[in-house]
Amino acid sequence: MLEATKTPNSSRDAGTAADVPLNPALAAEAKIARIAVTIFPILVVVAGVAGFLLPGAFKPLAPSVPFLLGIIMFCMGLTLTPPDFASVAKRPWAVALGIVAHYVIMPGAGWLIAVALHLEPELAVGLILVGCAPSGTASNVMAFLAKGDVALSVAVASVSTLIAPIFTPLLVLFLAGSYLSIDAGGMVQDILKTVLLPVVAGLLARLFLKKVVAKVLPALPWASAVVISLIVAIVVAGSASKIVAAGGIVFLAVVLHNGFGLGLGYLAGKVGRLDDRARRALAFEVGMQNSGLAATLATAHFSPLAALPSAVFSLWHNISGAIVAAWLARRPIRDAAAPETTVPEAAALNA
Repeated sequence: MLEATKTPNSSRDAGTAADVPLNPALAAEAKIARIAVTIFPILVVVAGVAGFLLPGAFKPLAPSVPFLLGIIMFCMGLTLTPPDFASVAKRPWAVALGIVAHYVIMPGAGWLIAVALHLEPELAVGLILVGCAPSGTASNVMAFLAKGDVALSVAVASVSTLIAPIFTPLLVLFLAGSYLSIDAGGMVQDILKTVLLPVVAGLLARLFLKKVVAKVLPALPWASAVVISLIVAIVVAGSASKIVAAGGIVFLAVVLHNGFGLGLGYLAGKVGRLDDRARRALAFEVGMQNSGLAATLATAHFSPLAALPSAVFSLWHNISGAIVAAWLARRPIRDAAAPETTVPEAAALNA
């Protein structure tokens, strides 16, 4: 038997403390999931390099990004059950904390870094705009791979996106001195198409196709890693020339921005007395942004130069997120009250 680690589904198993023995099949699934989590950062880096060196091969795929995000969200839905959402509804404090942390930490960090590094105005506005964007959909994948609270991650990402038409322009106006016009209806449609509807579809499939879903659960880490890597390649291909012209100062600003978000997001969960799985989810919900939306708004309302921090962020936060997710996935869940099992998240969920 493998050494026990804690289940990612403590919300619906809380109160039990028995170790769950593994049969050979589950042990094999656990091994597959761990390998996928370990290789994920390598796949992201390779995809980024491929997108940079072969932009012509990936640029035509840009219109498929929403569909690819939908696939990822569907995979997330397959891992969820009604008790997951019931547990979130019973702890609105966790969702509220995630939203407040997201819209306080990242905008503030973007402004502080821009001031500290003396960024030129357009780059400063671009960095602040990234910080004021809603959570990136890839954050759900990272929470999933890190054995975090996926249901909480989806809830925070969804709410942060739905309220972005209000908070994003106000925060940019306050911190950058400029006003952004955002199509609220378009953003609602995007979250419905790329997050909510696919998640619901996955959840329904989990409920009504239990045997089929049980067979594909072990493959979900691989599916998520491959699709995210493809998205990275597409984003980098579309911004290859800008990345070349970025210079070290933009990379430094983005690395610091993302790093503060990941670290302070986890710390916010700790200060708020959330469990370890929820802290892991908040780390990614705070530190990972919808950089694609930020790049689009920057180009439309400012200049291509202002979109440069968003383009760099698109690549870097997937690399750093994958690395952090792989590291967290190998660390035991710290909450002593949760039951123990050796099965990683994708393999642990019972159909």
